[in-house]
Amino acid sequence: MAADATITQDAVLGGRLRLRQPKRGHRVGHDAILLAAATGARAGERAVDLGAGVGGAGLVLAARVPGLHVTLIEIDAELCGLAAENIRLNAFDERVRAVVGDAEDAGSLAAAGLAPGSIDRILMNPPFNSAARHQVSPDPRRHLAHVAEHGLLARWVTTAATLLKPLGVLTLIWRADGLAEVREALSAAFGGIVVLPVLPREGAEAIRVLVCAVKGGTGPEAVYPALALNDAQNRPTAAAEAVLRSGEALALAALS
Repeated sequence: MAADATITQDAVLGGRLRLRQPKRGHRVGHDAILLAAATGARAGERAVDLGAGVGGAGLVLAARVPGLHVTLIEIDAELCGLAAENIRLNAFDERVRAVVGDAEDAGSLAAAGLAPGSIDRILMNPPFNSAARHQVSPDPRRHLAHVAEHGLLARWVTTAATLLKPLGVLTLIWRADGLAEVREALSAAFGGIVVLPVLPREGAEAIRVLVCAVKGGTGPEAVYPALALNDAQNRPTAAAEAVLRSGEALALAALS
């Protein structure tokens, strides 16, 4: 069979993981790997990657935590098909599965075997760019992956709250300038919030925030020291390389 010229196969985590993904449109990048690195999990637990795309974040998490069971939820059937291929490609068939589903519809997810209150960990990288504030890509798949419609974050958080067990943990990545929106979305069902800013380089303003929150948790918000992806000379920092190439966990992953 001839190779599909619209699909590439790429190595991540220093070659430990292989991912098939579309050549055009949204592609797995630093955000997915950082999200997985911020997600704490243990063998035997159940984790869900909401809006998984081709499975980048969920598969990186599965690679880091042997024995963890992961469900990849993706609304785009073609991307979900690639996620299923990536599960097989990386020999995770026994504990990772890909399901076509809507992250905003907990009812449809229940029909896929994700019952309310049954999940230990949820990780998600929702679309977070505003169409009013950012140039919108004409590529429909990239638009779906990047542009947040009004109220989208709150709806995804509601789904997470429905699926998680009491004291289950939600981990997400968002624009740094949208942290107030994240706090508001989490306020109804989550507490024990921990934030880790991500800087493009040392001394720069944060571009992303990684946020962990506990369903029904309590206590004041904590902010961890920022992670700089590059140093002042624009070379990757050792801390970033440990996460992005070696697959090490971030401090947020210790949140129980």
